[in-house]
Amino acid sequence: MHKDNNNTGAPSTPIARLRHRKRSSEAVADASKENGGRLLVNDQNKYKSMWIRAQSTIWMIGSFAFVVYMGHLYITAMVVVIQIYMAKELFNLLRKANEERQLPGFRLLNWHFFFTAMLFVYGRILNQRLYNTVTSGKSLYQLVISLIKYHMVICYSLYIAGFMWFILTLKKKMYKYQFGQYAWTHMILIVVFTQSSFTVANIFEGIFWFLLPATLIVINDIFAYICGFFFGKTPLIKLSPKKTWEGFIGASITTMISAFVLANIMGRFQWLTCPRKDLSTGWLQCDPGPLFKPEYFTLPGWIPQWFPWKEISILPVQWHALCLGLFASIIAPFGGFFASGFKRAFKVKDFGDSIPGHGGITDRMDCQMVMAVFAYIYHQSFVVPQSVSVDMLMEQILRSLPYEEQYTLYTRLGELIQGRPT
Repeated sequence: MHKDNNNTGAPSTPIARLRHRKRSSEAVADASKENGGRLLVNDQNKYKSMWIRAQSTIWMIGSFAFVVYMGHLYITAMVVVIQIYMAKELFNLLRKANEERQLPGFRLLNWHFFFTAMLFVYGRILNQRLYNTVTSGKSLYQLVISLIKYHMVICYSLYIAGFMWFILTLKKKMYKYQFGQYAWTHMILIVVFTQSSFTVANIFEGIFWFLLPATLIVINDIFAYICGFFFGKTPLIKLSPKKTWEGFIGASITTMISAFVLANIMGRFQWLTCPRKDLSTGWLQCDPGPLFKPEYFTLPGWIPQWFPWKEISILPVQWHALCLGLFASIIAPFGGFFASGFKRAFKVKDFGDSIPGHGGITDRMDCQMVMAVFAYIYHQSFVVPQSVSVDMLMEQILRSLPYEEQYTLYTRLGELIQGRPT
């Protein structure tokens, strides 16, 4: 008579061993199901997936670098295009084709609210820069003044028109769906525009303050994938089952090093560091300020003689870059975790399929949105000098005047500079 070996826990009979294997495989399957999927290190198709993802990544980085090289306006246009794609993906997330067949023109109403919000947000951000750009032709100048002056009235009128449109299209037995879509549309506007507006503000404060945070998120995402791909063993969070502690820690170290190095490289180009006060497309030149002026440090004596450098130069902005890198490594990934939980709530794998290997635009922008807000708040709180200069005071005085008086004042100042009588 055979007995199971209770000391070792290993069954001795063939039937008992078969049952033991079955229970073990079920336990592994349950654990995998509980974690929400397989780790990349155990994924049999991971190399094919990695190749597709790498191709898309190279294409996106190349396109992004070209747009950045073109300047402020082109970067802003890129942000607008990204917003439109994000809104499209989010609108489609809760869309029900059967209900909308009974509501002709209902989808157009969502886009009406979207472009009204776009006009309001960008009008508030860019109105002064538009004013600084158009100063030559008086007729065009007067048109710009009128648009800026009545900007809020125009936006409010468009919103009220959409509100009335919504009320007049309410249909019996469709109330719940229509009001659900109305609330969903407004949530999309808050999520997309509230955070994206900080992105545009960062661009005009200096491309550096847009480019560095965005690049750090890309680096963190790439190295989290690579480190998790090759070394990932320990699941990080159930909301994102393929994320691992190894990928998280490896990406954090890489991002911090990249932040310090990239800040030194980017900070030496004036066209990246100078703020843009108008909507022109020319190259910028300005006094870079103390943050972007190198400070030299002599290396200690214990450094080997064969080392080629005896001193190193560090830009003060590099210390600020470390704070951005820390946020991009530790906090910004929670934007991705939030998006993962959101997708699980609606039982979808990705927000879209516009980027092979990555999903949709929203899947790539979840962490970028969180990072853009932090970068703007950090810049305004710890980087922008708080002292009031003469230029700042004069600008505030001029902006307090009516636009007609500003135009008259600028005209007379121009005549005085040219030596002509007023």
